[in-house]
Amino acid sequence: MEQGIQNDQFSRYRETSGYKMESGEDLVKFKEHQTYSFPENAWCFEASWEVANKQGGIYTVLRSKAQVSTREMGNRYVMLGPLKSAHVHEVEEFEASECSPLGRAVSAMKKRGFNVLLGNWLIEGNPTVVLFDIGSASHCMNSWKQELYENTHIGVPHTDIECNDTIILGFMMAQFIADFRYQLTQDGLCKTPGSCCPGNARNPSPLVVAHIHEWMAGVALIMLRMWKCDVATVFTTHATMLGRHLCAGALDFYNYLPSFNVDVEAGKRKIYHRYCLERASANLAHVFTTVSDITGEEADYLIKRKADYITPNGLNVKRMSHEFQNLHQVYKEKIQKFVNGHFYGHIDFNLDKTLFFFIAGRYEFGNKGGDIFIEALARLNHYLQACGSDVTVIAFIIFPAKNTSFNVDSLKGHAITKSLQETISEIQQKVGAKMYNSCSKGDVPCPDNLLDTDDKVKLKRCIRAAQRNAWPPITTHNVCNPEKDPVLNALNRCNLLNSPADRVKVVFHPDFLNSDNPLLGLSYEEFIRGCHLGCFPSYYEPWGYTPAECTIMGIPSITSNLSGFGCFMQEHVSDPQSYGIYILDRKFISVEESVRNLAQMMFDFSQLSRKQRILQRNRTERLSDLLDWRKLHK
Repeated sequence: MEQGIQNDQFSRYRETSGYKMESGEDLVKFKEHQTYSFPENAWCFEASWEVANKQGGIYTVLRSKAQVSTREMGNRYVMLGPLKSAHVHEVEEFEASECSPLGRAVSAMKKRGFNVLLGNWLIEGNPTVVLFDIGSASHCMNSWKQELYENTHIGVPHTDIECNDTIILGFMMAQFIADFRYQLTQDGLCKTPGSCCPGNARNPSPLVVAHIHEWMAGVALIMLRMWKCDVATVFTTHATMLGRHLCAGALDFYNYLPSFNVDVEAGKRKIYHRYCLERASANLAHVFTTVSDITGEEADYLIKRKADYITPNGLNVKRMSHEFQNLHQVYKEKIQKFVNGHFYGHIDFNLDKTLFFFIAGRYEFGNKGGDIFIEALARLNHYLQACGSDVTVIAFIIFPAKNTSFNVDSLKGHAITKSLQETISEIQQKVGAKMYNSCSKGDVPCPDNLLDTDDKVKLKRCIRAAQRNAWPPITTHNVCNPEKDPVLNALNRCNLLNSPADRVKVVFHPDFLNSDNPLLGLSYEEFIRGCHLGCFPSYYEPWGYTPAECTIMGIPSITSNLSGFGCFMQEHVSDPQSYGIYILDRKFISVEESVRNLAQMMFDFSQLSRKQRILQRNRTERLSDLLDWRKLHK
């Protein structure tokens, strides 16, 4: 009887789009209820420009799902991408047996004169990858462009080098998949029963799926359909090309979405041929998917096909019980060390009552919500000053931008604090030895005798060196064309310049974070763990990996109802804010109201006690299972 009630609940969820989970556990139970096994005679090829080639968010999608994909499909799951010299060290090459269809397909490509690398991607799951050297097939580009035009009437300008590369890669991947599909119906080289070669001809109906991500790999799908290959095709768009361009142009995108003349808009932005490749890929695919409902709506209007399925992006979640709280403390102390160096001479605030907020992502200032984030910080600064709060907020802005190097002031500050730290460590050892000798003789150490005159002079020298009149810099690097930089202009306009009176301090870090960084010395994941709140009030965010990463690490975050992640949480969690997921309305209210609401959210968070923040981090981390590929993959 109880099992029947549970089945009825799951059926109701499938049939009623308005059904809402009371917590993450409900969705996990639903996912675990579903059972699925990969057919024995099936193969899956997942193709993208970002396989073993870090460019953007799709790299994270592919890398994080590899483990669960290989666990379910084994060596019948193969990833296809471009061969890039900068990332070739991530792949361990191996030779496939000529007895296997995969090995024979690779050999067929090499006989055509194409350079192909077969190996294992050195990430969790260790998936098989086939990487194609675009340069080795460049001599075929003109004939392939001609074939593409004759079949689809899509012409590509010779001057668009990036698009030329996508055509070469697409044809190479399509040819490889077609060769592989043919080899599946051929017997191997060995004819002796029980030998290493399987009898493929006895299984004339193998199942092959080509899963293509984004327009840059879409030519492969187009040509597979044009050649009428017996391959099922899936096309996933993570963000439409035209949508990204329209939002970057500061248009009221969502209100005017149904009325855009897509051909005219694509032509204005000189991306019409790319738009046509994306639209053709989506409409020729047997199955078309997007990563969120909001992207599905966008695709319906812009590329003229409604998504067959919504496939949210996940992460490879490793639950750490309460260890994530300890890691927060460890990495927070490292960020505090950076703050000591960056703000030297102006540490007029209590680091124990200092909160670290951050925004990060691709440098699309308006799309990622950087504009309203900085405006809201200015108001938060006013709120904290007006109420006499003893809390200080340091806001990190992590947007990779063109820069020449670290600025001198930042490096100098960290050199000074390092010198101070070394001097104190040296004196500590001397003082400790004096105290030990005194106590071993049965005497209580006299405070006046612990510091020598030389020690006092060294300390005074360090203290004087750490003084400065100029305010701490608002950026860690020398940004190229600073007068045109959106972040720097917004900070200057909002008068967020790290003055002593400011309760909100800012640090613009225009580069990727890594553990080799001489200033922060933290990887991106470690930096997230050390912060208190992630702020991502995006206007255009098809999914949103940044708040998802915060969630699995137990860090509260602000997202928007125009991001896929925000909509996903609204749909599956009845009270997201109680779980540390603050969802900002950017769809139904004005920009001014959004800025005011964002400032209020940040102010309310800043007034939480330390105990309340700890409890909230625990609740945030409980939502991790919602974003686990092991659940979403089913």
